[in-house]
Amino acid sequence: MNGFDYIVATDFDRAWLNFELDLPLKPEKNGNPNPFYIDRPGNPIDELVDALLAPFYRPPKFFFSGHRGCGKSTELLHLLGNPEIQKKYWPINFSIREEADIIDLDFRDVLIAIGSRLFREYRKKGGSLPDQLLKELNTWKGKIENESSANLNSQVSNNGLDASIDSFFVNIGLKMKFEPATRVELRQSVENDITGLIALINHIATTIYAQERLIPLILIDDIDKPNLDIQRAIFHDRREIVMQPNCAIVYTVSSALFYSKEFDTIRDQAFFLPNIYVHPPLKPEVHNEEGYQTLRKFVHMRIIPDLIEDSALDQAIYYSGGIFRELARIIRSAIGRARRRKANKIELSDIEWSATEIRNEYRRILDDDDLVLLRTVRENNRLKYSDRIRPLLQLLALIEYRDEENWCDVHPVLRKLLDEEINQQADN
Repeated sequence: MNGFDYIVATDFDRAWLNFELDLPLKPEKNGNPNPFYIDRPGNPIDELVDALLAPFYRPPKFFFSGHRGCGKSTELLHLLGNPEIQKKYWPINFSIREEADIIDLDFRDVLIAIGSRLFREYRKKGGSLPDQLLKELNTWKGKIENESSANLNSQVSNNGLDASIDSFFVNIGLKMKFEPATRVELRQSVENDITGLIALINHIATTIYAQERLIPLILIDDIDKPNLDIQRAIFHDRREIVMQPNCAIVYTVSSALFYSKEFDTIRDQAFFLPNIYVHPPLKPEVHNEEGYQTLRKFVHMRIIPDLIEDSALDQAIYYSGGIFRELARIIRSAIGRARRRKANKIELSDIEWSATEIRNEYRRILDDDDLVLLRTVRENNRLKYSDRIRPLLQLLALIEYRDEENWCDVHPVLRKLLDEEINQQADN
């Protein structure tokens, strides 16, 4: 998204771009928030910032979660621009997608990604590491290359030892991401000297601190995307290992981990980003004005008010359930329909059409048992743990809210589907 201009749209062509679902909201170069950034009410990212700024004996590790589409990536990017964070930390933000295969992710992949990014980003920003550390890195690199049949193309050239190590980290990441057979072999080689890898990561981090007087802070996004079994293997079974790097780390983790018994492993260091509170429990028809105003601002930062009817906007917010990405999805779909109608404004019928499309997606994947559970939750709004409730939360068929107590409700587009089921049962 190089060169993207974050400007308010005055027509549907520009509006379509502004509601791109994965639009990165990086802070501006002067450190100011992105023009599209929304500071949500009682923003829990402030708790994470406070924890990072608090004194510590060892660099802290935190686990950051929330529902799909609630704004985790945006909040991590916003954290990068915090002046107090910049005074204390040397921050790196990256997606694990760039370094590994998230379908088959392993704790060794995560450690290599951390070491690789520390080295490459510091070098990219003009930093230089001492010769002794480069020699240690080169020795470890040689072990991995000798134990592996993979061609990592990292021989020392005229560009120097640091360029060779840079090339090695890039190539080992690519091999482990795209070549499953090579991935197995390389993981075994890495595990044979996992303590050596951690020692090197710590040496890089210590050197950066010594030279910059800033503590390395790594914000790793998209580790919440792999399935729960992978999350358990990394953050429960191998928790002690991924806590070893001597730098501050924020791991994004799946909300499913928060609804599992293994959550106890990370409880004391976990932060959950809730959805926007749009209505009180058991009263979906009652608007929480603060929540609605936040989401209206989210839309009006991207399009001028003349492009959408007020009633259509409020209905879109209602159907979003207070999830930023769902609201963007509904508005973008409505823009497409309004364009096809040759209209100059999004109307209520466009929003209803968008909601129907989402509802039809759920029709394909929800079974009778799911619908029974959804009706129960709709009647009591209680968040009660069960093996069935976790996948429904992951699918956003159920949406969690937190004010004083956490509670949940069905995705608003599903209320009509549940009413249809009730009416059918009554007719029978």
